[in-house]
Amino acid sequence: MCEGFVWKAGGFTALTPNNTNFRHFASKIFERPEVAAEEPWFGIEQEYTLLGTLTKFTTWPLGWPNNGYPGPQGPYYCSVGAANCFGRIIADMHYKACLYAGINISGTNAEVMPGQWEF
Repeated sequence: MCEGFVWKAGGFTALTPNNTNFRHFASKIFERPEVAAEEPWFGIEQEYTLLGTLTKFTTWPLGWPNNGYPGPQGPYYCSVGAANCFGRIIADMHYKACLYAGINISGTNAEVMPGQWEF
């Protein structure tokens, strides 16, 4: 979006990419002739959190205890089973709806906290 620009005191400065602008560095690689002939694939993640609706805590993440926080990370990432995986049916239906809408994605998994998912 702002490739080639960097914010400095007083405003944006053109044509001086920030050292954390990794798109700028990737563009230099993709412009090389031996790379330009290839068709790149990207592994961009879209993460989201499902919120519960069945309790008074309607803005609380799905699978979290009503009066506290879940256990430490570990059992939820790429999890299976009712004790560790929350909202799989919703995430699967969301995934199918995206495919039906023509969004070219592949793969989904439960993330590191209960109720968190990613494509």
